[in-house]
Amino acid sequence: MMKILVAIKRVVDPYVKIKVRLDETAVDTDNLKMAMNPFCEIALEEAVRLKEAGIAQEVIAVSIGPNNCQETLRQGLALGADRAVLIEQATALEPLAIAKCLQYVAIAQQVDIQSIDGDHNQTGQMLAALLQWPQATFASKVVIKNNQCMVTREIDGGLQTVVVNMPVVITVDLRLNQPRYPALPLIMQAKRKPIDIIPANSLPIDVTSRQHILRVTAPPKRQMGIRVGSVEELVNKLRYEAKII
Repeated sequence: MMKILVAIKRVVDPYVKIKVRLDETAVDTDNLKMAMNPFCEIALEEAVRLKEAGIAQEVIAVSIGPNNCQETLRQGLALGADRAVLIEQATALEPLAIAKCLQYVAIAQQVDIQSIDGDHNQTGQMLAALLQWPQATFASKVVIKNNQCMVTREIDGGLQTVVVNMPVVITVDLRLNQPRYPALPLIMQAKRKPIDIIPANSLPIDVTSRQHILRVTAPPKRQMGIRVGSVEELVNKLRYEAKII
């Protein structure tokens, strides 16, 4: 029976309005509600469904970040993960360093599937290269049979289905599934489950940042529109002022 490792990222709640710090060094997260990345939640739901179907034996949630990521991992445990691992790191890591940390966990836990995501759209591909595993990105459907994984992915021209051998790295699409809500008994059980905490600096991995953020700025405010008196006036403005037709 296979093991599935799901990477979970703690992010600002997507329904919360964010603002940039006054010194323009980062997004101001003080007193903001944090949540699990929606893509990670979808990946975890798919892993739990595979376990419930008898295809997988164990689902392991892993997060890389500060100590308060334990809160997000416990949410993952309440959603159906069996165990949790925290690679504790106070500062944000770049995709390559994250991929190396996940490579360490994947080898240590002897997993068969990794389902991961990151806003850079780099970590999954880098991890597959480090592990020398096949990869399937933007999965909207996952079927496992005879030690092979059939993944349907959305592309510009429609749908593409690929078949890869196990073990495999999968990144998910929002249309893969609809995550469940955690039941109260599972939330209470998750509070008592231990989380394996591994300091990032104890790993044989170079997590030195190779990038430096010079400035973080908010997007420009949208300008107010104007009223036009007729379709002809609208067409003229689009053609001669905006020059888009």
